[in-house]
Parts: sequence; structure tokens; C-alpha cells
Amino acid sequence: MIENSDVDPGEKAMIILQSLICYLREKNVLSRADIEELRDRVEARIAASETSLPCAAAIATAAATEMAELDDYCGRKYGGKHRRRVN
Repeated sequence: MIENSDVDPGEKAMIILQSLICYLREKNVLSRADIEELRDRVEARIAASETSLPCAAAIATAAATEMAELDDYCGRKYGGKHRRRVN
């Protein structure tokens, strides 16, 4: 068994958050459109990372990539309607 001290706290948090998003999607609390909106918000924070985030731009970019992968996974696994884009 892996000891708590052997696992990076960031990795534990990421697993919990990914599992929570998937669980909420599975229970239809979050729609696919909600997850897409969340992904867009994470991506938008990249541009403003110097002023609004206490983390480095590389970390914000990694978070956006992770969110995009999670959005893609949830879309394939649970389906649902995409958000309507207004251009």
C-alpha cells in the first residue's frame, strides 16, 4: 500500500477532482455543456495567469490541457449535448 507521504498532494487533489467531475456528470448534476464551460474558464485563466493566479503560466497551461482531456473523456463516456456556441 502506498503511504500518504509518498504521494504528491497535487496528484491526490487531481485524482479527487477528476473523480468528482466524472461522478457529477454520471449523476447528471453536470451536463456536458457545463464541463465545456468549465474547460473554457480554465483556458481563459491562462491569459490572465500573470495577474489573477498565484501559479506559473506553465501550471495554468497544464491545468487547461488536463481539463480538455477530461472534457473529451466525459464526452466519450457519458455523451450529452454540446453547449451551443454563439458567434
